[in-house]
Amino acid sequence: MLGLGACQEAGPTRRVEPSRAGSAAEVGGTAALVKAAKKEGRLNTIALPRQWANYGGLIDGFEKKYGIKVVVDNPSGHSGQEINALKRYRGQQRAPDVIDVGDTFAQSAARQNLLAPYRVAQFDEIPPEQKDAEARWYNNYGGYVSIGCDAARVRTCPESFADLLRPEHQGLVSMYGEPTDAGAAFAAVYAAALANGGSFDNIRPGIDFFARLDRSGNYNRAAPGPAAIAKGRTPISIEWDYLNLQHIDQLRGTGVKWKVSIPFDGSFSQYYAQAINKDAPHPAAARLWEEYVFSPEGQNLRLVDYARPVLMAVMAKNGTLNKALAARLPTVEGTPQFPTEAQLNKALRTVRENWTKSVGN
Repeated sequence: MLGLGACQEAGPTRRVEPSRAGSAAEVGGTAALVKAAKKEGRLNTIALPRQWANYGGLIDGFEKKYGIKVVVDNPSGHSGQEINALKRYRGQQRAPDVIDVGDTFAQSAARQNLLAPYRVAQFDEIPPEQKDAEARWYNNYGGYVSIGCDAARVRTCPESFADLLRPEHQGLVSMYGEPTDAGAAFAAVYAAALANGGSFDNIRPGIDFFARLDRSGNYNRAAPGPAAIAKGRTPISIEWDYLNLQHIDQLRGTGVKWKVSIPFDGSFSQYYAQAINKDAPHPAAARLWEEYVFSPEGQNLRLVDYARPVLMAVMAKNGTLNKALAARLPTVEGTPQFPTEAQLNKALRTVRENWTKSVGN
């Protein structure tokens, strides 16, 4: 922890309660924040599957390091459900202390005044397009939309969105959740839009693509995952590359031959945001958790399950990046581009207004 808040320790700072603190320094420094968090003894989280971007390793590491119990509510939930939980359980001890959501949902929560501004020690090192200027949310990890396929069950694995429409893929193509409330599915629609003449300003072709996929009978609404894949229920899956790559490790010895492709016709990258509940029942633990997931230890733990840390470039320069883990990531040509906040909000509105009537539930 010595380096965690070193830049926040210097200079006179007015001390405040953890619930009002905008940095570790405002609590009295890193040691004071740790002490307050240990006194609370608990952190409420939501929608954090252990197999998602190595949340299992992060939770275990946090509990071991600080002796603070991490409770995960609705582990298979989606971004929209996380925001609803902030409002539904406001003022209750069961309310989430922190959330992990797609950045469109983080922006929505910030506009609804649900989030607490807090600057982690590495705040200035996070790229400007990956954080809220007021520090109400900041991206932590991400990846690329990818296509996973069981080559033992599918004769020719798809490598593009166009391939997904082939007749031989009848009933085989699934994705995680729906784009109206799941960040991963929303990203899949955006990627499909880019592959079909759309743009960051026009996501409608992505909706039309999934409508065609549904009409063709290729769209499979079963949720992909290791168990479903092993049983042959979801032999083709549109998921983040870090989830699809992880399936290779999870399914060894099962007879599944899982292959992963980043579609060349619709390359789309997105990161997931961290944020603190403005009314967090455990405000010190919430702030300490954010410090942990942005520390070199936390960022390298993301790489264990193939997720790309938001501070990867910074860590590569300062020597804190685990190079062996980073070398396992698939190479992607070009520099990733990201939609602006206005483009994301427009796209989300378009999806919410048109998904159900175009594709159905």
